[in-house]
Amino acid sequence: MTRLMDITLDKRGITCVARLLDEMAPRTCDAVWNALPLGSDVFHAKYARNEIYTFVPAFADPEPGRENTTITPIPGDVVYFPFEQWQLATASHGYDTDKEPHQASQIVDLAVFYERNNLLLNPDFGFVPGNVFATIVDGLDRIASGGQDIWKRGFEGETLSFRRHEPA
Repeated sequence: MTRLMDITLDKRGITCVARLLDEMAPRTCDAVWNALPLGSDVFHAKYARNEIYTFVPAFADPEPGRENTTITPIPGDVVYFPFEQWQLATASHGYDTDKEPHQASQIVDLAVFYERNNLLLNPDFGFVPGNVFATIVDGLDRIASGGQDIWKRGFEGETLSFRRHEPA
């Protein structure tokens, strides 16, 4: 059975639909699916380029490990990145480390890539491979427009949410 999820920029009212890649990333898909709904404040990438993402406290037990990894995501890729708190606590990142989820020892970054030419390279610690666990099947143009709007106008007050898709 195909599993679908809605990915929404809540304040902007923009939603796309992504298909979970169960055949390529079964452990990651199960971990995310079982934890839905998920979401929090949205951010736009500094280094990777055409990416919007949110941080949530780690939810998988056990952690899925690496599967279907990439350092060059393409438009429509939805990617799971596990981080230790120290990896995001550097001054160069600018995150508010005294608020959730940054107080957690482990943090998950759920990311949506909306355009080409991305490279997951962090100058602080090198390449950052992530698990591609879903692909956008409807609304990539809408979420790309929202990503560009966040890049140009900012993300204050915006959240990125992931929920199980309920057919209309």
